[in-house]
Amino acid sequence: MKRVFCFIYCISLFVGCKVQSQDGVKTVLREKTAFQTSNPWKPVTDVRADVAIVYSVRDHHGSNSMTFEERVQSWRDKGYITHFMTGIAWGEYQDYFTGEWDGKKHLDEGQVTQRGDTIWHGRMVPYIVPSENFIKYMKETKIKRVIDAGIDAIYLEEPEFWARAGYSESFKREWKAYYGFDWRPQHESPENTYLANKLKYHLYYRALNECFTYAKEYGKSKGMDVRCYVPTHSLVNYSQWQIVSPEASLASLPCVDGYIAQVWTGTSREPNYFNGKAKERVFETAYLEYGSMESMTAPTGRKMFFLTDPIEDRAKDWADYRRNYQATFTAKLLYPNIANYEVMPWPDRIYEGLYKISADSDQKARIPRFYSTQMQVMINTLNSMPVTENKLNGSSGISVLMSNSLMFQRFPTHDGYEDPQLANFYGQALPFLKRGVPVKTMHLENVSYPESWKDTKILIMSYSNMKPLDPQAHNYIVQWVKDGGVLVYCGRDDDPFQTVQEWWNTDGNHFKAPSEDLFRKLELTTPVQEGEFQSGKGKVYVIRKDPKEFILAENSDHDFVKIVKNLYEQDKSNGGLKFKNNFYINRGPYEIISVLDENEDQEPFVIKGKLIDLFDPEIPVLDEKQVQPGEQAFLYNIGTVTNPETPQVLATAGRVYDEKTDQNHYSFIVKSPLNTTNVMRVLLPGKPTSVTITNAEGSSLEATETSWDESSKTSFLSFENNPAGVVVNLNW
Repeated sequence: MKRVFCFIYCISLFVGCKVQSQDGVKTVLREKTAFQTSNPWKPVTDVRADVAIVYSVRDHHGSNSMTFEERVQSWRDKGYITHFMTGIAWGEYQDYFTGEWDGKKHLDEGQVTQRGDTIWHGRMVPYIVPSENFIKYMKETKIKRVIDAGIDAIYLEEPEFWARAGYSESFKREWKAYYGFDWRPQHESPENTYLANKLKYHLYYRALNECFTYAKEYGKSKGMDVRCYVPTHSLVNYSQWQIVSPEASLASLPCVDGYIAQVWTGTSREPNYFNGKAKERVFETAYLEYGSMESMTAPTGRKMFFLTDPIEDRAKDWADYRRNYQATFTAKLLYPNIANYEVMPWPDRIYEGLYKISADSDQKARIPRFYSTQMQVMINTLNSMPVTENKLNGSSGISVLMSNSLMFQRFPTHDGYEDPQLANFYGQALPFLKRGVPVKTMHLENVSYPESWKDTKILIMSYSNMKPLDPQAHNYIVQWVKDGGVLVYCGRDDDPFQTVQEWWNTDGNHFKAPSEDLFRKLELTTPVQEGEFQSGKGKVYVIRKDPKEFILAENSDHDFVKIVKNLYEQDKSNGGLKFKNNFYINRGPYEIISVLDENEDQEPFVIKGKLIDLFDPEIPVLDEKQVQPGEQAFLYNIGTVTNPETPQVLATAGRVYDEKTDQNHYSFIVKSPLNTTNVMRVLLPGKPTSVTITNAEGSSLEATETSWDESSKTSFLSFENNPAGVVVNLNW
């Protein structure tokens, strides 16, 4: 956090900088960190990220009396870049549904279940079947207005169509227009389910394409370069929660500039199966969720923000929130190529909401000081979190194939075929992830990009829970195998969706399952039985079990793991497939560690050095940190500082501005929300002879704490935060 802080990170990391010209002077603006809020600036929610994403264009939103433009200006006045976000599948669009906008009521455009119930997101806020008329409404009343307000970045979040929906009159009209024949109830056959979900997928693909294309064209007419982003849950989560969304296909649209990966405790605590037991596995699920988002965009070069949330939608206690926040926060930092973050959503509910003080108490309170301090230390590290070429420790090269069609088979159940808690996906990934192998995901939609195959040595795939939407995908898989890749195919190929009318059994194709087309192109002798086969320079191993069978019962994954391990080690250049109980990566000065439970190895991970514990609100300096199974650690390694004689802030629960260094003197201003406590570790050449801490008016702060740690050459400071700024002067 030196005076050249912004320049260094903008130039060396390429993490969201842009150049604006004002009166002929070019200034570099960072868009590395962001948060979203529907409220105007308040001193208690002055988070100090780069970007305030202002939510909703509704005037007099909630309890405040401001217009949208006034809310935007309130954040700009405090130095924030302002962006805009609203829902594409739901939102405060009552004027559309009640007929105020065009004189016609549109409540029939809500998503409706088989029972005839509309799925609501709130009062008079249905989940929407996005008709062309609704798209027109979004363009005219939302997108145009925010661009007129000078906002050049638009986020249309959560394009969500519930799998259990598809029975409204509006959906039936869209069906007839898309397929050319009358609507068919999805519960009556796998074919109808597949068709219904393909249409749901298409409708939000169309909605985002048209809205974003309009935004860019309208922005261009006003001399603006408008950027468009999709905040969305991961494909893992949507598939598990039985929601259909365009996901990976959007990454190839020229009008989509990137995504926010909406991963947090609420998504990651969804139980899954491993070793016969269904339970919450928050770290592991978050790791796979973030991974699916990274692999979705990595080949396309689109910008990706990773989000996590210090609380969640469900009412829990503060200890629960803190424990799971640490798990999800650690998981996102294990992806070294991502360094843009939404540091939190909805700061108002985080700082001002009331939640249980403990799991066994009904008493509620606002966020405890220790937690808000810890959280602010964590989010302020994200302002300086670097991209790194360092790799996550462990045997790399194992990838699991996934596709948007994972969302198509989740509901309803047909012919008794079950995939409990997305077990067919987790059955391919968890047996390795839980053994400390940094398994990655690959999107079937992206196999045409050479970048998708980078570092993949073994590809694990199954068509038990997804189907290939494009026959060309097989050509890329086959070419990779014949060039020396190793493919492990798991599946009985007997789920009901194998028989839907699709490319593998129409237009002259007569395959009983899409895998038959893949095996034919791999030149395997049919019918393909279980076993190992040569294909060109590569190999194929077919396991005639669905992946869910590896995890639904205890001790059922050993043969699967043994097969993959043997294939991995046949190539001597890979080394052995090593199993362990931890994940570790170094990112600049930051050490990130997670130790797995449900592992034969129950030893802690031990790291030594001069380490600041960033998960401890007291940010102590440690000589050693032991991380136990089921726990995570986030540390600042003082020994990595390249210029230890240069005074600098190493860790803080606020954001540092206006640093000045003279001989034997260091000063700066630090800002953070009101009613929170700051802690800081400041590296100095010697013990301070004086420490002065004042408010913006120059008055000394009361109840400040200072101490010196000679072993690390760091000064510890603690005082009450103030968004107007606290001025710190240190002399030595």
